[in-house]
Amino acid sequence: MDSFLETALAADVTAAAVASADAAVNEASRQADLLMGGRPVPGSPEWTAEQEGAAGRQREVATQLLHFRIVLAAGLDPLPSVVGLRRWGVTWELVARAAGVTKQAAHERWGRRVLEILDRYGTGELGGPVADDEADLRNPKGGSQ
Repeated sequence: MDSFLETALAADVTAAAVASADAAVNEASRQADLLMGGRPVPGSPEWTAEQEGAAGRQREVATQLLHFRIVLAAGLDPLPSVVGLRRWGVTWELVARAAGVTKQAAHERWGRRVLEILDRYGTGELGGPVADDEADLRNPKGGSQ
C-alpha cells in the first residue's frame, strides 16, 4: 500500500495534465461541431457550396464561438480560443457576447495577452483579418490617450 501511495504522491503529473487538457479541448471542438449540426462531407455539393460562399466562414466563426463558450463553461483556459476568434476577425463585442460579459470586460480580461501573441514584436501588425477595434476599447470616450 505504501508504494502505491508514494507513487501517487510523487509521480510527475505534468505530461498527464497536458494530455488531459488537450483531450478536453479536442472534445470541446467535437461537441461544438455536434451542436452546430455537423459539417458537410468534404466533396459533397453542400461542402462545395459552403467553400465557395460566405456560409463556410459563417459556420466556422459560429463553431469557434461555440467552442469558446464550451471551453469557458468547462473551466479550461480560453485564451487560445480568444486568439483564434480574433484571428478570424471576430470583434471584442462578439467575444464578450459569447462570454456573457461587456466588451470592456472581455478586453480587460484577454486583450493584453491576445495582443502580445498577435503582435509579439510590437509593430502594430496583427496579421490576418483581426478586427480593428483595439483603439475603441483602449480609449472608449474618444479622447486622447
